[in-house]
Amino acid sequence: MIPTPIIAITKSEILKRYKLINPNTHKGLQGHALLIGGSYGKIGAMVLSSKACLKTGCGLVTVFIPRCGYEVLQTANPEVMVVTDVQQKCISKIDFDCVPNAIGIGSGMGQELETQNALHEFLINDKIPLVIDADALNIVSQNAAWISLLPNKTVLTPHQKELERLIGKWNSVAEKFEKTIAFSKLHHLIIVMKGAPTFIIDGETIYENTTGNAALATAGTGDVLTGMITSLLAQSYEPIDAAILGVFISTD
Repeated sequence: MIPTPIIAITKSEILKRYKLINPNTHKGLQGHALLIGGSYGKIGAMVLSSKACLKTGCGLVTVFIPRCGYEVLQTANPEVMVVTDVQQKCISKIDFDCVPNAIGIGSGMGQELETQNALHEFLINDKIPLVIDADALNIVSQNAAWISLLPNKTVLTPHQKELERLIGKWNSVAEKFEKTIAFSKLHHLIIVMKGAPTFIIDGETIYENTTGNAALATAGTGDVLTGMITSLLAQSYEPIDAAILGVFISTD
């Protein structure tokens, strides 16, 4: 049994949150997003994520990837700025000189020991609004003490198995929601429970998406969602609004 009440994410709910873009704006006013991820054989995740970030209206998008992905990103998404790690195949030290408005991390990142250490160092120092997905979620799940390092209202985007790694196993739908709500409240995090349908948990407030279909049950859609939510965060949306808008638009 799913706890109630639940707020349905409908078009009318979206229109309450959507901010019209000033027709005289320019790229310098539309936010700068940084996406961190990729590893050998998984650079495509960053291609998808960064393209979605641009398509959702972000003015500037930078990606931080291993060196092996440089030509791929520059060819696939020439609008995206590319910064590379010193390592060829994985992320080993997250070092960038831009000042982003929001960061999305984890897509295709892998879980090499060097990458885990790099993520830890990054989380210790990060104060910028954050979206955590995929392998970054899995690494944090293995190092529960790191959760305290996350900025308040960080957006986590787990699919069902990643959620289980975060909160532990459950025996019923009701228990899954109870544990997710408790986790969200304890750590002041927003949880996007990807699935059919997708739910967004912000403390005791539950939102249920009303868009989407089975065509989304394929690799890469989560990377797209991460890019979209990061884009909206960079454009100064509140984290819960960025999560709600990103989920609705990505599945519409």
